[in-house]
Amino acid sequence: MTHTEGKFDFAIDRGGTFTDVFARLPDGRERVLKLLSRDPQNYKDAPTEGIRRVLEEETGRAFPRDKPVDTSLIGWIRMGTTVATNALLEREGARTALLVTKGFKDLLHIGTQARPKLFDLEVSVPEVLYEEVIEVDERVVLRQDGCRLPRKDPKRVVTGSTGDSLEVWRELDLERVEEDLRGVLSRGITSLAVLLLHAYTWSDHEKAVGALARQLGFTQVSLSSEVMPMVRAVPRGYTVCADAYLTPKIRDYLKGFTSGFKGALKDVDVLFMQSDGGLTPMQQFCGSRAVLSGPAGGVVGYAITSYKQMEKRPVIGFDMGGTSTDVSRYAGQYEHVFEATTAGVTLQAPQLDINTVAAGGGSRLFFRSGMFVVGPESAGAHPGPACYRKGGPLTVTDANLALGRLLPSFFPKIFGPGENEALSLEETMKHFRQLTRDINNFLTSNQSQAGANGSNHSHKSQSEMTLEEVAMGFIRVANEAMCRPIRALTQAKGHDTSQHVLACFGGAGGQHACAIARALGMKTVFIHKYSGVLSAYGLALADVVEEVQEPCSLQYEQNSFGELDCRVDTLSKRCHNTLHARGFNSGQITTEVFLHLRYEGTDCALMVTANGYPGNEHTCRAGDFRGAFTERYLKEFGFTIAGRPIVVDDIRVRGCGKSGIKSAYKPKKGRSQAKPVTKTKCYFEDGYHDTAVYLWEELPCGHSIPGPAVIIDKNSTILVEPCCEACLTDGGDVCVTVGSDPHCAVGTELNTVQLSIFSHRFMSIAEQMGRVLQRTSISTNIKERLDFSCAVFGPDGGLVSNAPHIPVHLGAMQETVQYQIRSLEGNLQEGDVILSNHPCAGGSHLPDLTVITPVFRKGVKGPVFFVASRGHHADIGGITPGSMPPHSTSLQQEGAVFVSFKLVTGGVFQEEAVTEALMAPAQYPDSSGTRNLHDNLSDLRAQVAANQRGSQLVGELIDCYGLAVVQAYMGYIQSNAELAVRDMLRDFARRRRQQTGSLEVESEDFMDDGTPIRLRVQINEEKGTALFDFTGTGTEVWGNCNAPRAITLSALIYCLRCMVGQDIPLNQGCLAPIKVVIPPGSILQPSRNAAVVGGNVLTSQRVVDVIFKAFEVCAASQGCMNNVSFGSDKVGYYETVAGGAGAGPGWSGRSGVHSHMTNTRITDPEILEKRYPVVLEQFSLRPASGGAGKHRGGDGVIRKLLFRDEVVLSVLCERRSTRPYGLNGGEDGAAGLNQLHRADGTILNLGAKTSVSLQAGDMFCLHTPGGGGYGKEEEANGRPQTKRRRLDETFPERGSVFEYRMAQEGV
Repeated sequence: MTHTEGKFDFAIDRGGTFTDVFARLPDGRERVLKLLSRDPQNYKDAPTEGIRRVLEEETGRAFPRDKPVDTSLIGWIRMGTTVATNALLEREGARTALLVTKGFKDLLHIGTQARPKLFDLEVSVPEVLYEEVIEVDERVVLRQDGCRLPRKDPKRVVTGSTGDSLEVWRELDLERVEEDLRGVLSRGITSLAVLLLHAYTWSDHEKAVGALARQLGFTQVSLSSEVMPMVRAVPRGYTVCADAYLTPKIRDYLKGFTSGFKGALKDVDVLFMQSDGGLTPMQQFCGSRAVLSGPAGGVVGYAITSYKQMEKRPVIGFDMGGTSTDVSRYAGQYEHVFEATTAGVTLQAPQLDINTVAAGGGSRLFFRSGMFVVGPESAGAHPGPACYRKGGPLTVTDANLALGRLLPSFFPKIFGPGENEALSLEETMKHFRQLTRDINNFLTSNQSQAGANGSNHSHKSQSEMTLEEVAMGFIRVANEAMCRPIRALTQAKGHDTSQHVLACFGGAGGQHACAIARALGMKTVFIHKYSGVLSAYGLALADVVEEVQEPCSLQYEQNSFGELDCRVDTLSKRCHNTLHARGFNSGQITTEVFLHLRYEGTDCALMVTANGYPGNEHTCRAGDFRGAFTERYLKEFGFTIAGRPIVVDDIRVRGCGKSGIKSAYKPKKGRSQAKPVTKTKCYFEDGYHDTAVYLWEELPCGHSIPGPAVIIDKNSTILVEPCCEACLTDGGDVCVTVGSDPHCAVGTELNTVQLSIFSHRFMSIAEQMGRVLQRTSISTNIKERLDFSCAVFGPDGGLVSNAPHIPVHLGAMQETVQYQIRSLEGNLQEGDVILSNHPCAGGSHLPDLTVITPVFRKGVKGPVFFVASRGHHADIGGITPGSMPPHSTSLQQEGAVFVSFKLVTGGVFQEEAVTEALMAPAQYPDSSGTRNLHDNLSDLRAQVAANQRGSQLVGELIDCYGLAVVQAYMGYIQSNAELAVRDMLRDFARRRRQQTGSLEVESEDFMDDGTPIRLRVQINEEKGTALFDFTGTGTEVWGNCNAPRAITLSALIYCLRCMVGQDIPLNQGCLAPIKVVIPPGSILQPSRNAAVVGGNVLTSQRVVDVIFKAFEVCAASQGCMNNVSFGSDKVGYYETVAGGAGAGPGWSGRSGVHSHMTNTRITDPEILEKRYPVVLEQFSLRPASGGAGKHRGGDGVIRKLLFRDEVVLSVLCERRSTRPYGLNGGEDGAAGLNQLHRADGTILNLGAKTSVSLQAGDMFCLHTPGGGGYGKEEEANGRPQTKRRRLDETFPERGSVFEYRMAQEGV
């Protein structure tokens, strides 16, 4: 397979802009070629053209473009392609219908119910891939021991592939299905995706539908049980839809590609790269496995070329392209994820963990409210950067050009409208001169206004910036933006970033590699000789892969090893036979077994291989998976759970047919020193340097090139920075040794570039604290639901940075820290850690425990910073399990209370005292102490560890810059947020004055019990300040809808950030221009012992409604979190449920989504039914519940839970009597409704807040509120035409780091 004697072998990466060709010639030589992916005037297909050119130039024979290419000289062709990715991004796949179990037609529209961008009021979610839905009246449910449903009729019992027993409640009616399918076919839809609940384990119904659909003439039928048989209906549904939607597109492309060759390539071995980094035959290449086909080749390329050359040191792959940068890691094994989102579609398929960040050569440069901002917007290929001569904006590429790091004379003349001109330095400099003037004008005016604004932080003057300083500033900010995901990717799994090698490839990365490596503490940069076409080269090095996987429900224990061995053997044999049929002999085939393992009762599953853990008599034959799992769990999470059973969720076998070529490079030996072809001037931190320019192809091996230097190749430019040294290896690759940065002193005066850098650094500290907390915690709430946030505070307790952005935590932690400073003044020592959750001390509700650590500095009196972490503990006692009682009337009923509790004193964890406090609620009637002391203590220790990490990182920052500088920039970052809010208030005041002549707005809304929340806002246009006065708000209530002051401040910061409309640091500065008046004794500032659990989850939403109503920003969203919990002495469950979002001046509200102060993901239907005594009968949109208007409000949802055992159901809701308001003539959304359908046929309205005992057979029916409409309905002139954008413009990110952040913001 690897060697085709006397023939040409081709590896081709067809990217969005360029197609890269690597050719292995019959004499062993290698050629690379780069051409445009689309050039319809010259050729139909770029890969075909690349092959044709190489054959023609190397043989001297004519291969006419208008005739099929003769294949007699072609050995093999390997391809990676972005065809599937582009079809997904541009939504240009096949017309598709979805066939789904009845009651779930909107399941994939609702998805996880979380919105992707927390502060965007127009909830922008990619549309589903299907255009029609067929609901099938069939139902299969898992059998449960202890199920007490009063069903008299016997049901068919079947056994699934996992070994689970299932009951067929409703059989498939194929006649009705046929009628529906014929109707779909008649409308021209020929692609079908099939998703039936629990088909991952029992697929008979799906297979029957599939056979019928193929018989009727559907050209593509994708069954979820075949595409990816894994539990969880929503990601499996997205995956099967993507398969049905994309596979026909791939087939069309392959048909077009093969038609360019004689015999349609019948006798040529043609392989395509899959998302998992393995090759597959052209006929097996399908949509769900094709989305990362392009970038996967690059990962294989750097993994194979750099890991061994770098003495097996772990490698970070850094692929910087035009619109984005891909970051990945390799340490001897490919790192896969099994669920990831691309273009808003979550795919459940093995794929390399490639993290995409929206920062590339084409990322646009902005100066906003005093900060340098790079991306995420991109100039794209058209018009491209300003220097492309097509009227484009300033980009990172322009900044490199302005600094002399790109040399136009070495670029081809392919720019300008006629694509025949050189890069334009003049155009770049013209744009930079204007931007520099704007920045200097801002600096001048801001210094003069600083006093007038009443700013807390007086900016010391910054001298005017030069054009070069501006361009350099943007480069540094771009570099810092790219460093953050690399830190997250390594530190998330317990690795030290600085111990990695940076393997750089892609067109733009070479200009940034030295600076990024230095910022991350890395000492080596490796750039392969084919770095400009490494994705294509990686295809030539890759293996053919065959993967098989099936679900499992066994425990990993001695009794199961026989069955596990049997199933592993069966899957391995399937892999082996498939690869054998493809021409591999046994010596070329290897198989690797993976088990998807998790501790029982947790969701944190790891796909584990037993490599390095040989089997013995106490393990299964494939290896010691228990040892492999516990060691990896310990490394990633910092602990193991002794005695807890381990569950096998899936068995996976990956078979490899070894087929990669071995590179045959003939190095250029020479004793002479490398000679520069020219010299130029490049700008660095300390000014211009004379910089030698070398051509890579002329460099002799073994000689060193000291920086600064520029090394130019046909496809890339490498910048060797001062204090770095490059060397050409024997293989012809460039290896750069990165020296330490000559210290550039930063003063305490404001520097706008440093402002952006420090903003990233402070955020990075909070993010790294969060990673430690998630790794070392033990509870599901913190470890898996990620219900926590971490933050850094100044010496006055003012918030500096906060991550992640959980809306209800935004301002609340600051109140907590400032309370402790006042309360413990002079009584804080190094080694002390404070625990607090009381509402009077800035708490939100009692389960949110805040741990605060003061940061001390030698020689300085008092703390210089504070770090804190707030985590939601699943239980801290009180009258109900979960510590969120719907009917509490005093704080003591809601659990353990801490005001200023010293959790750690002098470095000693006070376990006995905190245990006593957590058990204290038992002294109150009907109350219990904490029901899960072990998890509480473990998570509190994890919070202390996270704070310790934050304290250490703050200390390192001070070591680097000095205390005065770090505290000065802390103040500047707060001032920057303040400035953005002042600008927003001035802008609103100006518009308001022009419309009404008044600078005062007011609004009112009501809780369901009639309690008013009133707000009057007075704005000072000149100063950009505002008074938010809640006088007139109703009194504290009997019940738990009282909201502590901190909740109102959190809601206010959330609203201000939404109204500012751009990324700003969310810190104390947001509230600096705001004065807030809340009457004591009101529902928004209750007495010390008032119950508050509903205030956190319900009243906070009404505060947001009132603020947005005053500013007329948008109609009300559902205004509720729809808190539902049920439990017994055996089980407990809690969820919040989506509703309708409010419409706004230019958009309709999204249906079935969480809004404002919550963004919680909902449990997948199959997981819900597998773990809890419940059957989900329906989960769909609630038609016509959104308010009518020029722009309609979003619809709420209907969710029906049928209970299989006795439980106590608790509901805590709002908007059951009041309706979400419409705005500017738009109608109100529908109110919600909570109904109980008893097994005997009785139907009850449960009201908004109650607890009720249920029997088996009872069904809870939840109808959530819709969003309000905006504008009068008669003003709507048809559907507004919106310009379609590629989804990578709105959803550019991808990978495990992105998924983690989305999960955090989905809390």
